[in-house]
Amino acid sequence: MSTPAFDARPLTEPVDGATARAHRRQLLSTGRAPKTAGWAAGCLIVAVAGVFGLIVVNLIFRLVFAPFFEGDPPTAGGSFGIVAVVGLIAAGAIALIVKAYRGGAVRWYRLDHFARANGMTWYPQASNPPLPGMIFTLGSSRTATDILRGEQPRLVEFGNYRYTTGSGKNRTTHRWGYVAIRLGTPLPHIVLDAEGNNTFLGTNLPQTFDKHQRLSLEGDFNTYFSLYCPEGYEQDALYLFTPDIMARFIDNAAQLDVEIVDDWLFLYGRRDFSTLDPRTWGWLFSVVGALMDKLAQWERWRDDRLTTQAAGAAASAPVVGTSGALPFTPPVEALRPPPGVAPGGRRLKTTVPWATIIIAAGFLIIWIAMQSGVMNSLFGR
Repeated sequence: MSTPAFDARPLTEPVDGATARAHRRQLLSTGRAPKTAGWAAGCLIVAVAGVFGLIVVNLIFRLVFAPFFEGDPPTAGGSFGIVAVVGLIAAGAIALIVKAYRGGAVRWYRLDHFARANGMTWYPQASNPPLPGMIFTLGSSRTATDILRGEQPRLVEFGNYRYTTGSGKNRTTHRWGYVAIRLGTPLPHIVLDAEGNNTFLGTNLPQTFDKHQRLSLEGDFNTYFSLYCPEGYEQDALYLFTPDIMARFIDNAAQLDVEIVDDWLFLYGRRDFSTLDPRTWGWLFSVVGALMDKLAQWERWRDDRLTTQAAGAAASAPVVGTSGALPFTPPVEALRPPPGVAPGGRRLKTTVPWATIIIAAGFLIIWIAMQSGVMNSLFGR
């Protein structure tokens, strides 16, 4: 992905409906797009038509067998009026479904051509994307949509993401936008919780991290982000988040939550990122562009704990003489750590958000009390 080549024209240029529908058919026939999209629209139309048909059949039945009804039987005029009203509602519903379906075809066409114009590839949908970020490991029905992926100068992926939790009436769909940037080496698990998108209940993120892992950095960085790193990796976090890198996050990504995990950098937001809005894309491209030239500095990082482990393994290895093994133990300083992270730095420790639970429980108790009249009796009302 080349940021200077940003071209938003395909998002706003006029698109012929027939061209967009032909593009959709081509995507479906080649397997690039799931065929369930067309089936969903068809099922909705059949459902609306079926309800309308049942109402018509019921009214005809009542008219035919009117003499057997007690009281005033339905009249032909009244039944015709009901059929006309229901028919208009059904026709309007079907028209909206068809319009939405055709609008989806135009959306696909625009995003596909926008991706091509900017050196990327567009993918309509992916189930259970194999990404290690925190939002990709929760709930069920995990689906990424409208994915735009660039391969150069490194892999960058933009997309919208949905997953569900709970069941029945308590079923909730969680909506996110994300940017995933592939790094050249694994790094410690670090999370930047943006203060600007949190609420009085606490973090906007789906996970809460042990407060003992929070690291305060210099300047006003703490005003914008809460940084969490594994215990014992504080100096490593300071190496990664130098003042110039902190300034870039403040200037460009202050409303985004950030996660570094394994060899990925994720940017999260509680909104769709992959849209037809040129301003959203201009913002996202500027964020990625601001961070891109600093990632090489991160990739020089090595975990010294792996050096200690390698030295220990070498010291405990038997000396075999001249059969191929070295007849001495290499000095520790000669062993450069391999790319990777020691087990203690690979994942942050999570915790239960007790403060949020207590506040929510308090509101629930007050609501129940008000519904039951306890509050009124307490205040003499």
